[in-house]
Amino acid sequence: MASTQHPSNSSKAYPGHVGSRPRQQMLRWVDPRHKSAGYLGFIFNRVAGIGLVLYLYMHLIVLSTLTRGPEAWDGFVAFAKSPLILAMDIVLLAGLLGHGLNGLRVALVGSGIAVKQQRTLLNGVLVLAGVLLLIGGALILVL
Repeated sequence: MASTQHPSNSSKAYPGHVGSRPRQQMLRWVDPRHKSAGYLGFIFNRVAGIGLVLYLYMHLIVLSTLTRGPEAWDGFVAFAKSPLILAMDIVLLAGLLGHGLNGLRVALVGSGIAVKQQRTLLNGVLVLAGVLLLIGGALILVL
């Protein structure tokens, strides 16, 4: 009976060892250096979308404090002015700007407009989101 071992498994250091190949494949999957702009935009939109859905559920839970009366709401407003929550508001703003502006890029490319300029559009989205984030973050911290 012929052996059906995979070539990378032929030099096992211990039983069950398959070498570093799966690890290299995993690292290659998350390595952004050789990915297309469309792929990077797709991944960013999905991650930001999941974050925004989680925020939506948290927001609904927070709004339920209104049913407990003005004292509970006033306590929440005092908590919402803490530096940790203000920092989370800036992260939320980053997610909203990135997801929304990248969605516009996806709509343009999906409509057949500027298909060959995906990398330029993605860079433009990142720059515009960064500028708006700086302005919005400053306003969140000042107000």
